[in-house]
Amino acid sequence: MPALEMAQETGKLLAWRKKEGDRVTKGEPLLEIETDKAVVEIEAPADGVLAGVKSHEGAVVPVGETIAWIVAPGEQPPSAVTTSQGTGRATTTPSRPSAAVAISEPPSTQGVQISPKARRLAKEQGVDIDRVHGTGPGGSITTEDILAAVPSRTEPPKGGALSSIARLMAERTTQSWTTVPHFYVVRDVDVSLLVEAHKRSVPAIEKLRGVHPSLTDFLVGLTARILEKHPAMNSSWTGEGVRPNTEVNISLAMAVSEGVVAAVIHKANTLELGEIAALRHRLAERARAGRLHPSDITGGTFTISNLGMYKVDSFTAIITPPQAAILAVGAIVDRVVALDAKPAIRPTMTLTLASDHRVVDGARAAAFLNDLSDAIREPGKWLR
Repeated sequence: MPALEMAQETGKLLAWRKKEGDRVTKGEPLLEIETDKAVVEIEAPADGVLAGVKSHEGAVVPVGETIAWIVAPGEQPPSAVTTSQGTGRATTTPSRPSAAVAISEPPSTQGVQISPKARRLAKEQGVDIDRVHGTGPGGSITTEDILAAVPSRTEPPKGGALSSIARLMAERTTQSWTTVPHFYVVRDVDVSLLVEAHKRSVPAIEKLRGVHPSLTDFLVGLTARILEKHPAMNSSWTGEGVRPNTEVNISLAMAVSEGVVAAVIHKANTLELGEIAALRHRLAERARAGRLHPSDITGGTFTISNLGMYKVDSFTAIITPPQAAILAVGAIVDRVVALDAKPAIRPTMTLTLASDHRVVDGARAAAFLNDLSDAIREPGKWLR
């Protein structure tokens, strides 16, 4: 079971695209797993034959546990798979020299009886861990075990139980809100030239890329370029200090049927507007279909959440750890502003930047938002 994100303990195996004994080709879709962020397609890591399938649809599997093997034609999978108590890593005892590839990755935790995440959740929910039966490797207690032991879960909530994505998303946002020291800076921005630039870009991008560009595409491109000038805003908090990120990868909050996923546009600062629009369109389609790839949800360094299409004037958003900030974008509305000492009506947008005070201070956050506001007022200087 691959680890697709920080602090992931398990993955739910939703579907195999191949069955035991089928030939597989490296890079083709092999199975679907569900994490707390999304349903993700996992590609075959090698050419060969799918064999020794240990986990089946519906199984919740600890990260790092072998779920199947890809072997050479005529080869048998290793005869035994054990877990080292000392390292928590999967080890194998093959019956003969083998070129088989295990569909797994090293687990992220040492072989403990209860993970820190599960212990924290047990404390929050008032669960006595001594009364919980662990279903993880070696009887270890997982977050699923804790959630199953919460007394209130014996009766499903009115309106239906939460999906695992929605439930785990709620857990993650609660953790962020209660552990990350948020602070906010707000700006109203004149978007007259941004709206004009968007209208001008539509015909060319539709002809070249076959997709309709959105104002969000402009915001992704502009934000990524301004982040180059403000690397602190593109950093991460590691628990021990601040870690600069070498890439500018913009996470976009996208609404799906079961909640919200954050799809990532990698190296957005290097992409032209049409490339951003095409990538955002493909990510949105895969998100709605529940077919995001692992690379689609990992590596984000800064998040944009745009609720303008829902007619929301402004809002505050919760940071996605370990990122340092998230930009909340409101709707474009006509407002009366002062222009050359006279009242004028201009389309404006409210930007609310939430930042982690452990990573950046108010002055740095304000400087970033000021530069971003200037770029939005004159997008032609920054985007092609």
